[in-house]
Amino acid sequence: MVRNTAGSAAVDPVARHKLADELTARILRHIREENLEPGDRLPSTRELSARFAVATPTLREALRRLEATGAVEIRHGSGVYVRGDLSLLILTNPNQAPLGGDMLVDLMEAREIIEPPVTDAATRNATDEQLAALAEALERPGHEIDTDADMHAANMEFHRAIGRISGNAVMAQVVGSLLDIYGRERLTVFTFYGDRESDLRAHRAILAAMKTRNAARAGQLMRDHLHEVRTFLRSAVH
Repeated sequence: MVRNTAGSAAVDPVARHKLADELTARILRHIREENLEPGDRLPSTRELSARFAVATPTLREALRRLEATGAVEIRHGSGVYVRGDLSLLILTNPNQAPLGGDMLVDLMEAREIIEPPVTDAATRNATDEQLAALAEALERPGHEIDTDADMHAANMEFHRAIGRISGNAVMAQVVGSLLDIYGRERLTVFTFYGDRESDLRAHRAILAAMKTRNAARAGQLMRDHLHEVRTFLRSAVH
């Protein structure tokens, strides 16, 4: 669904002090007030410039700032579209350089610390419907795929889903941000650790513990799984 909310809105000038901050806040407010969702189109830059009484180059700079945070997507020749969740508190660096081997190991250690208690919480808080959906996604035939990139994406979605059903929105964002960083290095990781069957077995065991509401075991299985990956990575880069 694409909606263009251009109309005859009254001019709403932005104060000149802290112009960029105020302008980005006004654009975000417009998105919320119009109930725009990912995929919806904003008014043109000319229309937004008139609405907020700013020069078009100033507006474009604000839109580029919002694009860097993942809030909007600028499609040249098409327009500006809502892209992400505006409630995000934690954002990954859009200009992140490739990670070295030692940093990858540190990243896995961070996941090993953070994800087990998130899994514990998800086991206690998830509804039966959420666990059923997690099981369906894990066993979906689409997981039996050939490319490393697609398999990695499927594996990461399992971890993201656990974060989402943990009941803690901030921790879910922390997990998602770590996975975003990790995902950029997926080819390097698969070079070191590409045992698909081992990953699937580990995920099935975690899910089985979650289904029986054994939070302590689910958390420990997640810790063991991530520790195994970290051990392989550490031996490969040293």
